[in-house]
Amino acid sequence: MEGSLRQMVYALFGAHPYKLILSNPRKRGSEGPFGETSYRKIVLNRQGGYWQAEKYTEKQVFHEKFSEEDSAEYILKKLTDTYRQCNGWDGEWEHTIRISKGGKVSAGKKRTTQAPKEQAEHNRKKRYILEEGHVIPPLVDMGIFTGEGKVVCSMYDKYRQINRFVELIDDEIESLPSDRRLTVIDFGCGKSYLTFILYYYLTEVKGRKVRIIGLDLKKEVIENCSRAAEKYGYEGLHFEVGDIGGYDCPYPVDMVISLHACDTATDYALYHAVRWKAKLIFSVPCCQYELNRQMKGGELSILTRYGIIKERAAALMTDAVRGNLLTAWGYKTQLLEFVDLSHTPKNLLIRAVRTVQPKSVREEALREVEALKAQFGFQPTLEGLLYPEK
Repeated sequence: MEGSLRQMVYALFGAHPYKLILSNPRKRGSEGPFGETSYRKIVLNRQGGYWQAEKYTEKQVFHEKFSEEDSAEYILKKLTDTYRQCNGWDGEWEHTIRISKGGKVSAGKKRTTQAPKEQAEHNRKKRYILEEGHVIPPLVDMGIFTGEGKVVCSMYDKYRQINRFVELIDDEIESLPSDRRLTVIDFGCGKSYLTFILYYYLTEVKGRKVRIIGLDLKKEVIENCSRAAEKYGYEGLHFEVGDIGGYDCPYPVDMVISLHACDTATDYALYHAVRWKAKLIFSVPCCQYELNRQMKGGELSILTRYGIIKERAAALMTDAVRGNLLTAWGYKTQLLEFVDLSHTPKNLLIRAVRTVQPKSVREEALREVEALKAQFGFQPTLEGLLYPEK
């Protein structure tokens, strides 16, 4: 029953319901302070990035919140242990999962003209930039889309992560010229999953003419990426073997991307972006060892006494310094939360847009860097690259 039930639950969530009701409890009143099975029903409403559960006893209602990531497993557990029925509404269909007393599992759906109202406007089914129903070859090969362009239920989290990456770029893409071919450099491209998605987004969704160059040290990886680009017919996507530090681009560069370039390789990527006057920078730093090796605590030795605290403090300071140095060079800089495809922990993404920054803002950004350097006794690579006279 578990395997079949799991498939049905994940198929239900693949329809993106906004409301769910668990009902028909197996038995009543014996577990937990109120007895988990004493809840007559549980009503769940999607609230943006989380679910709100209302648990009904005969006389009271208890509330609980949990994340979207946990929702399918929550429903699966309740149907496995506690309830025999789940109804879900997606705005067009009512979905039903039932479990008989003998343990037989069945599922169905029907069109409904009397679906329960959503609790808020923002609870409507989210429209993603990369929509279902379009066959996107890289997503099919990655196992995220079926051959018909539908999201594979178990890959929905990765589908959302990819769209989040595209959304972060889409917020700023209109600042790029629309009357010429754009040049994008992807430093440390690796297997280039997001590079292929970026090419599709820029050419197919935005209708831009682009030249994307992916750079990586591994020859075999570059060869595989080149074959994939040829397979997809992505004529404007090229891959080269090379080192970030010594790379130079023969074209004017509009956007620089650097996802998980290790340690100071991120600094070289940012340095190239600044010297090329790239309009947009998107960087997810990785493995920040440099400041960790140099840091001296002084009056704030509490931050350097414990290894794990020192490591995390050094990583945060590294990115803060990078953000300020980009600000000093005329970029509107943000540090945002980002979860990519292969790294489950939350990372920081540096998003920088070249603009006109007031002199006072640029000078204050440098003063803050100097104060941090004086306190902890380090010398960041990016500062040395941008200010070689120091």
